[in-house]
Amino acid sequence: MKLREPQRTLFDSDTGPSVSRWRDGATLDYLGQTLQLRLVTDSRHAHREDDILHLPLPPDATPRQIQDAAESWLRREATTLFSMLIAREAQRLSRDMPALALSFSARGSWTQIDERGLRCNWHLIEQPMPVIDLALAKAAAQLPMRSTSADLFGF
Repeated sequence: MKLREPQRTLFDSDTGPSVSRWRDGATLDYLGQTLQLRLVTDSRHAHREDDILHLPLPPDATPRQIQDAAESWLRREATTLFSMLIAREAQRLSRDMPALALSFSARGSWTQIDERGLRCNWHLIEQPMPVIDLALAKAAAQLPMRSTSADLFGF
């Protein structure tokens, strides 16, 4: 299985070769596949239909507006999917469910566990599901075990 390179688009400016990347008809990676961007004015929310991501933007939207709308949708999808998968894995392993946060680091691993919880690089959403499952399963295995002792005071 081949990993896709992270898009690292958060660091692109509105000038240079990256501008043509953020336009109606451009593509982005999602779950190991490609979604095509479509600007629509008849909707208030971004939504996906098959392999098309409809963004509620006017035809004259700037590349930065298109990038912001597409990445915002991707981050919401990442939060929802990662939360569901890590909860399932934590329950299966009898681990405590951690607080989940998205990481915007351009470097580092897909997941990181610290005292605040689990941080997942939001670009993980671009990878195929087997890669996402593996990364989150490895993270869940590192979570603390669920406490089974009864608290004397009922807290």
